[in-house]
Amino acid sequence: MTSVVVKSTLSEEARTTVGEALQHTVADLIDLSLVAKQVHWNVYGPRFRSVHLQLDDVVTTARTYADTVAERSAAIGVPPDGRAGTVARSSLVDEVHDGWIQDAKVVDVMIAALEAVIRRVRDGIESTGKADPVSQDILIGLAAELEKHHWMFQAENA
Repeated sequence: MTSVVVKSTLSEEARTTVGEALQHTVADLIDLSLVAKQVHWNVYGPRFRSVHLQLDDVVTTARTYADTVAERSAAIGVPPDGRAGTVARSSLVDEVHDGWIQDAKVVDVMIAALEAVIRRVRDGIESTGKADPVSQDILIGLAAELEKHHWMFQAENA
């Protein structure tokens, strides 16, 4: 039996709605950071340096916001779950293959990964608006950062 350690001022219904949105976001961000690091280590090609550095920026954003979102979840009384199995089961980010990956393919992988995370973050923005504007604000800031990365990777293919 799990005891309630942190009590929230949110209603149970709001806490459940917001907790689900935050948990999905934590899982997606952890997976996004892992995918970005995987391709970061294995990228090759004429755009190696620019793509390599851009991937570090995505990892920093994903890890920073994963912590912020997880701590918000804890603050409203919903224990965040960043375990590998939970992330693997619930993330919307596609798995990336192992081994070397050409820079143009890395760009495609990151565009798709960012699109998946942005879609779910935007769903979270929608669902948390009335239930908890504080959590919604965090998700709005995250969406802006992810959309910036998405734009930059798309520009690599222009």
